[in-house]
Amino acid sequence: MANALRNVKVPANSISLEEARQRVFDFFRIACRSLPSVMETYNLYDVTTVSQLRSTVASEIRKNSHVTNPKVIDMLLFKGTEELRNVVEQSKQRHHILGQYVVGRKEHAQELGNKDQGISTFLKNFYDTNYF
Repeated sequence: MANALRNVKVPANSISLEEARQRVFDFFRIACRSLPSVMETYNLYDVTTVSQLRSTVASEIRKNSHVTNPKVIDMLLFKGTEELRNVVEQSKQRHHILGQYVVGRKEHAQELGNKDQGISTFLKNFYDTNYF
């Protein structure tokens, strides 16, 4: 699967919003096809399923559904392709995958909720925006 990702490249610029939108769908397809090998590589079967990871990838893509500039979409696709390449080529460790895609930010924020009682509002805002 890593060989297939080496050939995946995001062209420099999309001509139109429709072309950029099609590239997003292609990226989603490639990401979904790589999920079974990611599950095998990182031994995630005891923690999550392929469908849950697919939903996580879809929600990450939907976070940027408001973007209408094709150049910004191309930049986000480049970042997503690099992230996928890092995951497939094992540049990340298992706990990185668990923290970013399986457990997620909301559950981590709930864990921190009990610990935040003595922290100033500045630090709470800082942690909310910058802490994985």
